[in-house]
This record gives sequence, C-alpha cells and structure tokens, in this order.
Amino acid sequence: MLHHLSFLVSLINTIPAQHLITSASFTYIYSRMSLTDIEPVGHSHRFLCSICLDLFTDPVSTPCGHNFCKNCISQHWDISERCQCPVCKTVSIHPLSYELFEAELKRIQQYAVDMTLDPDTAHPKLILSDDGKQVHCGDRRKQHPDNPETFFKGVCVLAKQSLSSGRLYFEIQVKEKTKWFLGVVRESINRKEDPNPSPANGYWTVILGKNSFIALDNLPVHLPLHRPEKVGVFVDYAEGLVSFHDVDDAALIYSFTGCSFTEKLYPFFCPGVNDNGKNSAPLIICPVNQPV
Repeated sequence: MLHHLSFLVSLINTIPAQHLITSASFTYIYSRMSLTDIEPVGHSHRFLCSICLDLFTDPVSTPCGHNFCKNCISQHWDISERCQCPVCKTVSIHPLSYELFEAELKRIQQYAVDMTLDPDTAHPKLILSDDGKQVHCGDRRKQHPDNPETFFKGVCVLAKQSLSSGRLYFEIQVKEKTKWFLGVVRESINRKEDPNPSPANGYWTVILGKNSFIALDNLPVHLPLHRPEKVGVFVDYAEGLVSFHDVDDAALIYSFTGCSFTEKLYPFFCPGVNDNGKNSAPLIICPVNQPV
C-alpha cells in the first residue's frame, strides 16, 4: 500500500523527476513510500490510447466516454467517412476536434451543483471565506472542537453537498496556486489519519505539485505537467465515472472509469500548505457558465 503522510507530503511539496519509475505501461511514484505491497496490474490498457497503443498524450474523451490522445482521435476522424468510436463503434456527428471537446464540456456542465465548503470538516489550519466558496491554508492551527467529521492531519475540507445517485459537476479556480489536491471521496474515509489517496481507499483525485501533475489511481499516473487555471470535476454515479477537465481549454485531464460506488461521495479540496506565501492563493469554487 502507499503509506500515509510521507505520500501526501511528497506529492504536495515536490516530486522530482528522478523519483519516477517507468515500467512497460506505467509511470508511477517512488518517493518515500513502500511499494512492496503493490502487485502488477493486469489492466494497464486503461492508461493507453487504443489508437497509438501508447500512454495518453493530451487525453480527450469522446461523447461515448472513451479516452484517446487528442491528435490520434482527430486524425482518425479526419480520414474516416463517419465519426465512429474506435472502441465501441458509436457514431457521432463529425465536428471539428475542438468543437467535440467543447461540446462534451458543455454537456457535463448541465449537471452543475452550487457547492459550499463545510467548516465542520475543515482542518484547523484552513481558513474558509464567509460565503464558503474559498479556502486557503493559514500558518497556525486554530482551536477546533473535537468533531469526528474534521480532518485532523491532512489540510483538507469537504463540501456540504454529496452525491449518492445521478450526476454532479463543479468547477474550482486554481489560478496562481503552485500546489493543490482535488476530487471526490467516499463518506467513510478516515479523517483522523494521514490521507492515503487511491480509489481503493475511497479517493478519486488528482494532485498538482511543484514538478508533477498526477492522477492518484490505484497505481498513480504521471500526467504531462500542466497548470490549468480552472478545473472542472464531473461524477456519474451510476456509470462509475469521475473525470477532470481543463475548463479554459475544454480538454480532458483524466478519467477514473469502471468505479464501483457504494456510499455517498463528497467533493474534496486541499489547497496545500502556504509554503511561505508561494502557495497562499485560495482554491475558489466558481459559478458554472451554464450552456444555453
């Protein structure tokens, strides 16, 4: 298993490139953590483009939910008489490539929910705005009642809103931040111990560090380093899907697929430590521009 505070600290602060080990199909984290309990995964194709058979480069999602490299699917459809998904053969109307990605983003934005941060769950070092839309990490730990819902070690906070069926979408401004950690978690995660983020432990999250951008799957996936200004998170409970999107570029960042949800899911936010003011900007829950 990936263990506790050393895992979160190493991700939040910095993950140098030399601490990444590349196997045949995965690049995964090796930074002050034990990998002795991790066994090879037999479904490495989840992280490969089915067109080029290589790791995703600038991954995007088609309307049917399958993921490809942006250039691969664009070129595939440019030479095809009709836009058919290479995996499931679903046929779509042929749009320009950017229009495809923008249309998919507009589709999921229809499920936007007005989010508010829950102060009862906030770590004592976190400072929330009065309207519950912004959070940043302070320098001192505040006096805090002994609440079982409160995060004790990870500088994290949940939203008041939850999902146990249907779909949900929200957007977070991460502009001017050097580190952040976002996604959804199941209700029963242990909030008193160091976070141990993976789907197996009830976390579907991505994390940006100083030198790294990582999807925290059961085997963490090293993404091309990219610093979006606004991130959209979409959850389809019945389909077992959690996807992350660069809102300004209308591009898919990463999708967790085939998930099995059995309890409430809560939006999860970690602004990262202040880092002497270098990471003092807040995470901001943004209003979603609903499609017309």
